Amino acid sequence: MSILVTTIDTPVGPINIATTDAGLAAAETLTPPDVFIAALEGRRRISVERLATGSTPQPRTAHLERAVAAFERYFAGEPETFDLPLDLAGSGSRRWDLTVLGGVRTIPWGEVSSYGRVARRIGKPGAARAVGGAVGRNPIGIVIPCHRVIAGDGSIGGYGGDWWGSREQLISLKRQLLELEGVTLPVGRFAD
Repeated sequence: MSILVTTIDTPVGPINIATTDAGLAAAETLTPPDVFIAALEGRRRISVERLATGSTPQPRTAHLERAVAAFERYFAGEPETFDLPLDLAGSGSRRWDLTVLGGVRTIPWGEVSSYGRVARRIGKPGAARAVGGAVGRNPIGIVIPCHRVIAGDGSIGGYGGDWWGSREQLISLKRQLLELEGVTLPVGRFAD
């Protein structure tokens, strides 16, 4: 099995996108393409190929084209739900992470939730810190909108866990994504 990757330019910088025949497998900002590919190969133990013009249509090609179109709509300022099939099977995500990311995926465009609220949403009140850890390991940034999860006091919190880039770059990216969606901080209202 192989994974198909491409890099697109966006207002917040390049985004690396990877798909398998099952769906979108990864999306990262700030990460150099060679680092992104090496991490995919290490996690999934599969071959990685770059999208080429006129490439043979395959499910992973169609998934990649849909993902690119969705990112283009998102960065054009259109409310985007990223209703894309996801492939987290080989991402190394634990069952807990998948539960948290499922809860995060339901936070709508232009709204935010807190780590504690996400914990309550998934039936684990009191697990805000563990939610933060799972959110930081999100392999499909923006699509699974972890940028919409902020601190309980309405401040920005963190962003990106151990993604590439400095803490300042990651916080700036989170702020840009929220501003694109019309969210200003600190917020007075959370999505439940």
